[in-house]
Amino acid sequence: MPQIGWLEILAVVVIAILVLGPKEFPIALKKIGSFIGKLKNTFSSFQREISSATSEIDFEKDINQKKDLKKKDKLDD
Repeated sequence: MPQIGWLEILAVVVIAILVLGPKEFPIALKKIGSFIGKLKNTFSSFQREISSATSEIDFEKDINQKKDLKKKDKLDD
């Protein structure tokens, strides 16, 4: 992933101020920040759901393995 330095960030800010104007620039930053926050929350929620699903699958797998071991032990006796 490419690294972004301070000079590149400064160039983007200056261009954004020139294009949007000094009055619209803070509003645009607020909207972008809000969008990024919502995106992070969505990804976090998705990650929690995936983690929960995989832990449930692992739990069910462990239960089935224990049942199989108990059946094996009963057959061996």
